[in-house]
Amino acid sequence: MTRNPATVDPASGRPRVWQRMLSGRRLDLLNPSPLDIEIDDIAQGLSRLARWNGQTWGEWPFSVAQHAVLVEHVAGTMRASTPKRWRLAILMHDAPEYVLGDLISPFKAAVNEDYKELEDRLYTAVLLRFGLPGELPRWVRNLTKRADRAAAYLEGTRLAGFEAEEAKQLFGRPRDLKRLAAGAELDPWHPKEAKRRFLKRFAELAPPMHHPTRDPAGETPEPVA
Repeated sequence: MTRNPATVDPASGRPRVWQRMLSGRRLDLLNPSPLDIEIDDIAQGLSRLARWNGQTWGEWPFSVAQHAVLVEHVAGTMRASTPKRWRLAILMHDAPEYVLGDLISPFKAAVNEDYKELEDRLYTAVLLRFGLPGELPRWVRNLTKRADRAAAYLEGTRLAGFEAEEAKQLFGRPRDLKRLAAGAELDPWHPKEAKRRFLKRFAELAPPMHHPTRDPAGETPEPVA
C-alpha cells in the first residue's frame, strides 16, 4: 500500500506527528514542547474554530476564542478574587483545540483515551509556556468546570437552540444566572474580532514577558521560512 506523502516527515521518512503553524513553529503533537507554542497561533486557530459544530444562530460562528473569553468572564464573576495567573489558566482552558479541534461532548465520550491524553499533554505544554504550573490547583480546575458548564448553558439556550429545561438537564442551570449573564457577550464575533479580543484579554492577564510581540489587532504574519 502506498503511504500518503502528507503523513510522512520528509526529513526522517518516519510518520509525521507535527503540524506547521503560521508562526513557523512545528508543534509535535505526541510530545509537544512549550517552546513551540505561540499565543498568536493559538488565537488564530481558536478564532476560526466553531463551537457546537457551527450549529448556532448569528452571522458568524460562535468561536472557541469567544467561548474562552466568556468562560474567563463567568469564572471571574463567580469568584472575583481569583488571581490573574489562574484567570489566565481559565482563559486557556480550551487552548489544545487550536490543534485538535473542538469535539462536541457526545463525540468526546465516544473516542478512546488517546484523545484525552493528547489533550492533557498539550494543555500542560500551554500552561508551562505561559509561566503556569503544569498541574493546576484543584479549586482552579473546579472553578473552570463550573464556569465552562455555565457558559455552555448560556450558549446552548441563547445560540444553539436548546430549550431551558433540556439545557438544564445536560449542563445544569447555573445559580445566579442573571448575574453571570450580565456583561457576557453572546453575539458571535467576526473571526478577526474574536482573535483581537482573545489576545487583548491574554495581554491583560499574562506577565509582560509572555505578551505577544505582534499587534493583537493585526493580521496573521506570513509564515517564517
